[in-house]
Amino acid sequence: MSLRRRTLLKVIVLGDSGVGKTSLMNQYVHKKFSQQYKATIGADFVTKELQIDDRLVTLQIWDTAGQERFQSLGVAFYRGADCCILVYDVNVLRSFDTLDNWREEFLNQASPSDPKTFPFILLGNKVDIDGGNSRVVSQKKAKEWCASKGNIPYFETSAKEDYNVDAAFLSVAKLALANEHEQDIYFQSIPEAVSETEQRGGGCAC
Repeated sequence: MSLRRRTLLKVIVLGDSGVGKTSLMNQYVHKKFSQQYKATIGADFVTKELQIDDRLVTLQIWDTAGQERFQSLGVAFYRGADCCILVYDVNVLRSFDTLDNWREEFLNQASPSDPKTFPFILLGNKVDIDGGNSRVVSQKKAKEWCASKGNIPYFETSAKEDYNVDAAFLSVAKLALANEHEQDIYFQSIPEAVSETEQRGGGCAC
């Protein structure tokens, strides 16, 4: 008989400022949506527990600021991630065009053991706006981008209407679970990475 295991999975959410990263997380975890936009400063995270088969899974979902000045949050932030969610706004072309940059930024910082197989998922958010009439990025274009990156999963979502949010994050959890065997080593190394700067300046030969 197999014992039920509790697993902690680290998920990073990336994308331009204003695409709805925080709103998606709040809708998924707290079932709340706010019309007021408040930019995330640096990084923050929320947790959500769910059960997948015989596993008790705790998703630790990290929200990042989309502004470029917060992009280099350091290796310690990205390291140990089990899945990366890329988010864009279907009504803003620039947020789609920068996806390549966000993906490269993640791979450079996180240095996964196998970049080609590391799990990403793409969310096209804000499909509710103007009944879909204001969208500028078609589903076809988004799926073509996903196909060019190794057929990564794609979901169209609305944090406001709670459309497809649960389904998207369940897919994230399953992807992360498949990748979680990598995480234990990295989690232990995070405190070292954070204190690296102090260590460099702390030596004394006297």
